[in-house]
Order: sequence, then C-alpha cells, then structure tokens
Amino acid sequence: MLSTNHHTPQPLGLSSPHQPSSLPPNHLHFHLHRRHLLTTVSLTFTTPLLPVLDPPATARGLFQMPPPRLTNRYFLVRAGESEFESMGVINTNPVAKTSVDSGLSERGKKQAVRAALDLKEMGACDKSCWIWPAITQRAYQTAEIIASLNAVTRSIHVNLFDFSFIVPEYSFLDARGLGAYEGKNLESVSEWNDVNSSVGMRQIYASDSVSPNNKPPPVDDGTPNESVADVFVRVTQLMSILETQYSGDTVVIVSPDSDNLTILQAGLIGLDLRRHRDLSFAPGEVRFVDTNDIPTYKQPASAVYKCFNPPNCN
Repeated sequence: MLSTNHHTPQPLGLSSPHQPSSLPPNHLHFHLHRRHLLTTVSLTFTTPLLPVLDPPATARGLFQMPPPRLTNRYFLVRAGESEFESMGVINTNPVAKTSVDSGLSERGKKQAVRAALDLKEMGACDKSCWIWPAITQRAYQTAEIIASLNAVTRSIHVNLFDFSFIVPEYSFLDARGLGAYEGKNLESVSEWNDVNSSVGMRQIYASDSVSPNNKPPPVDDGTPNESVADVFVRVTQLMSILETQYSGDTVVIVSPDSDNLTILQAGLIGLDLRRHRDLSFAPGEVRFVDTNDIPTYKQPASAVYKCFNPPNCN
C-alpha cells in the first residue's frame, strides 16, 4: 500500500525544516521543483503496478453448485437414440464411444432433427451459440444436425486461426459408466421407449435414490462403475470451464445419455442428487436451464436420511 506524506507548501524563499535556509532563492526553487518532479514520476510509474481486483460481487472463482448466478445461457440436449440403444444393449464403455454402433439409429436421426428444430423455435442460436457435444458418436452427430438446422457456422477464420463453434468434449460428458451392466440386454422398455427406463436401469436408480455414493457393480473390462457423485464431479468441472471460458454467451450441451444432464440440472437448481431421476431426459429432448425452476420436493426412499446441503447429500 502506498503511503504518502502531505506537506503544506512553503512560500519560496522561506526557511523550512526540510530545506536548508542557507540555499539561495534560485537554488531553493530548483530544489523544490526537482523534489516535486521526482515524486510525481515515482507515483506515475508505481501506481499502475498495483493489482486491479474485481469487486467481490463480480469476481469469478471456483464454480460451486448450486451457483449463485450463471454468466451464460444454457440449453441441455440429450442425443438421439444410438444403434446400441435401438438394439436394447447397454453400452457405456468409453472405448466404444466413437464406434459406428454408438452413432445415431434411424429413429435417433429423427430425434436429433426434432431437437434441432426445438432449439430453433426457442431461439437458442439466434445470436450465435457454442455447441458442446461429447465425442461419443451419437452426441457429436446430434451436434452437427443442430448446427446445420440452426445456421451455426461450423468454423471461422480469424488471424490465421480457425475456430469452430462445435467444441468436442473428450471426457466430462462421457455417458455414465454402468460397470457390470455393460453389454447386458435391456429386459424391458417403458411406454415411451426410453432406454433409461429398463428394469436394469430402474435397479440402478433405486440405488441412486438411497445414496448418491452408491455405485453399480464393478467389472474388469475397463467400463467405469460411476456413482451419481462421480458424475456430479465431472459435470461440475465442465460448468467451471464453460463459466470461465465464456461470458454472456449461449452454450448448447449435448450429452449421449440422460444421467449427465439430470445430475447437472439437479446440481444447478439445488435439487437433492438422489432425486436426479425426476428430471429424466428422453432421447432428443431439449431443456433450457432455468435456475428458478425447482421441482416440488418429494421424500426420498431413505426417509430417515436428512439432506442439509443439497445437492451434496452424503
């Protein structure tokens, strides 16, 4: 912190404790002007070196859930149905996420088109937008369809660099790893044909409703077995990147599965993570993130358990 002493100016030619009285008037005049000049130059060069800090109310630091505010607009999109899903097979191993069978089925392509048209109707990309899909085949294909039908420029050339408005996400948006359920056939499908409503998945969601730390059974083929809390960490990291990288922009997040989006939305609105299933996304569904849209509270399965700091309920 700079500390400056302010002295009452002395008339030229008068004696002062800081100037020798024996100096002739012309020398005294030069002595004072040199001192003022040096002081001015010192302040001029040192003041800009002081750190310029944002007011605490506007400074952005570590992203927390639920956030006090969002600097961007967000739309959440679940990708259209994949070939694996159309065959009734659970596929969450990251090794296969770019395979052909992870791409859109014929029905999935129609669902992706419907999602793109929904975004257009909502005006999501009217003033440009960034599309962040997982690199899982069905998610990236959905993103390309969204870009095409919403006139989103695929790339722009600025100062010898090419920038793409489709930004692939390589890990934070991977489908939730379901461990030993990998490769299993779905025993049944719900009335709206949502793959995440199968009997096997209902067992997982029953476990989720007890604790966000419960994991699916492990397996040794490299497929992760992720709890709700594990996915929560991933999507929080994603939001931290987006809120740091952009400001006042529109971001369309395209996920290959429902769980990424339901856990993300639960975190954003402060909903108990054990209830993330209440926010389920169907293939091709689009949703605008509204932090004021908090669902009516329902008592979770573990009724004796109290959550004092949602969405973190350990």
